[in-house]
Amino acid sequence: RQPVWINLEYLSAEAFVERCHGLVSPQLSGPGAGLLKWFFYPGFTARTGGLIREVGLQHRQQSFDRSRWLANLGALPERGERVVSLFCYEQPALPALIAQLGQEPTLLLLTAGHATRQSLQWLGPTMRHGALRAIALPSLSQTDYDHLLWASDLNFVRGEDSFVRAQWAGQPFVWQIYPQDDAAHLIKLQAFLDRHLTAVEPRLAAQIRQFWTAWNTSNGAAPLALPPPEDWRRMCVTWRDHLLTQADLCSQLLEFVDQKRSRKR
Repeated sequence: RQPVWINLEYLSAEAFVERCHGLVSPQLSGPGAGLLKWFFYPGFTARTGGLIREVGLQHRQQSFDRSRWLANLGALPERGERVVSLFCYEQPALPALIAQLGQEPTLLLLTAGHATRQSLQWLGPTMRHGALRAIALPSLSQTDYDHLLWASDLNFVRGEDSFVRAQWAGQPFVWQIYPQDDAAHLIKLQAFLDRHLTAVEPRLAAQIRQFWTAWNTSNGAAPLALPPPEDWRRMCVTWRDHLLTQADLCSQLLEFVDQKRSRKR
């Protein structure tokens, strides 16, 4: 029997995703002549294929012991410290972020790689700046990276996978999108912000958009100002609850394939 040929596309919040999700492309020539190829788009709305979310994720998060996990990692915050995780590419705005975070008691948890290397250049061997102290973490498993996101009050993430996991964490997060030479990534960034901030109070939405845009475009000269943490956290929980109303990517993909097979029988 003919296979169900799926073209699983990249994740984007751009408007064309809803228009193209589930469309068919008949193959008229070449080795696949006579077959049908279907376009399947992950996404953030009911008119897309959804996001990866494994069974039991919510239960795992609800039973997570933040203090115990941080203590086992040797990263228990001191009284009054907010916990911030940093996972980034090369980031010229990092000194401005460190200066901003250093104005209040902050424990900055640095993931292995770019984040640790760049932060050490600015913090030096003391790993401190103002009221900020930093700890370089070892490489983490995917499970423990989830724990890091859950344990932090603010998460800086990059790329695609950590971006999605930060949304399931329900904590304030800032995304560094993978940079492209033609700046196409900035269109994708603003498309996500348009959806992410649709129902958000205008002043808070403007603060978040300004911070995200600066984090992805700044040459390091401009100061960074964080949005109000409690309002931001409530907004992220509301966004996560909205995403949870949608079926996950794998379930939708299996259902889609089953429907196409049924039509061929």
